[in-house]
Amino acid sequence: MLETLITSRTRLRMLVKFFTNDANNGYLNGLAIEFGESTNAIRLELNNLSASGYLIKWKSKNKIVYAANKKHPLFKLLQKIIRQHLGLEQIVLSVIKKLVSVQEIHLIGDYAKGRDSGTIEIILIVQNINEDFLESLQHKLKKIIERTVLFYVNSPIPQNAIVIYQQNSPS
Repeated sequence: MLETLITSRTRLRMLVKFFTNDANNGYLNGLAIEFGESTNAIRLELNNLSASGYLIKWKSKNKIVYAANKKHPLFKLLQKIIRQHLGLEQIVLSVIKKLVSVQEIHLIGDYAKGRDSGTIEIILIVQNINEDFLESLQHKLKKIIERTVLFYVNSPIPQNAIVIYQQNSPS
């Protein structure tokens, strides 16, 4: 869906990187290696996104580091669009619709780091769980969002996890 609006694959990957988790940051060579792109393509997109105010940059040692500009008026909207593009909104709605005892949903793994790897890892903090439902939900979600979803139930939450739902206060 978003690929038709944003035709630059590199720009879309950067938006995913910086707007999935506002704590993510990166620098030119690191992003080029991570995305498997030329530094020129990365530089062009970093310059465009910074010039328009979507990214901020600062110097750290001998590198210029980039991150999402949380003060940009469209920050929250862009973050919501990127999360919908990845299918995170669909995952939350599907889970809380059927599992009323869900207290929290956390995003971990590659997607928490802003990498669109094709496998979304989710930790569910829940009272009661129907394992058969979760398994069938994984298959349904794969068809809908075209990404594999792995659920972990009541697992320890890593430090870089992103809370995408909390009972009584959805993100």
